[in-house]
Amino acid sequence: MTLHYADDGPRNVPVLVLLGSLGATLAMWEPQLTLAGLFRVIRVDHRGHGGSPTPPGPYTMPELAADVLAVLDELELERVAFCGLSMGGMVGMYLGSEHPERLSSLTLCCTSAYFPDRGPWEQRIAAVEAGGTASVADAVVARWFTPPWAAAHPDVVAALRDQIARTPDVGYLGCCRAILAWDHRERLGAVTVPTLVIGGADDPSTPVEPHTRTIADGIPGARLEILPGAHLATIESAAYATRLISENAGITTL
Repeated sequence: MTLHYADDGPRNVPVLVLLGSLGATLAMWEPQLTLAGLFRVIRVDHRGHGGSPTPPGPYTMPELAADVLAVLDELELERVAFCGLSMGGMVGMYLGSEHPERLSSLTLCCTSAYFPDRGPWEQRIAAVEAGGTASVADAVVARWFTPPWAAAHPDVVAALRDQIARTPDVGYLGCCRAILAWDHRERLGAVTVPTLVIGGADDPSTPVEPHTRTIADGIPGARLEILPGAHLATIESAAYATRLISENAGITTL
């Protein structure tokens, strides 16, 4: 699997890999491109998303993680700082426990090690099977930002809504099934790299209690930070999130 990625910044600085949410493309990380220069910033599209290939599903989290390792191998990168949000954070947790030698640090944003209630995911799968990914785009993006922020930034919301709607049904469903089967709670203790866990204070998709807290409590020495915002707190609180991501990757910014 050869994933689509964007590679910004000089070659002689630390590498930061960014991997995003189900339904989003690498464009969701544009607020963090301010770090290009301090870092070589590599933004990656999951399989079945954006410019990446869409193989038949279902997918598994180990497969999604192997896709990222293939990108690192292609670029001849032995170790990188990694930041993932939502499904990207799940991939990050897997890499952190099963392939820690490839990571220098790990930032996990608005994500989960396990969904105790599988019902919402089963319902979303059924909805996409019946009406396609575009049929759920409005409902999904409504959970990504708090209502006041969304009202003040309609162009950002519309762009993210279009990313969801344009995601191939096969790719979206394949990733949904990977999330449905995801349970990494017993492996959190095996994450050995410096880890920052970021939660959105008003995130309805992966609320701080229990999702963010479970991860922070389960990873030895993990640092926990709660940001204003909903599920895409890296956009809603972009400056704050970018500073934290940079610090955890080893470079302190003002």
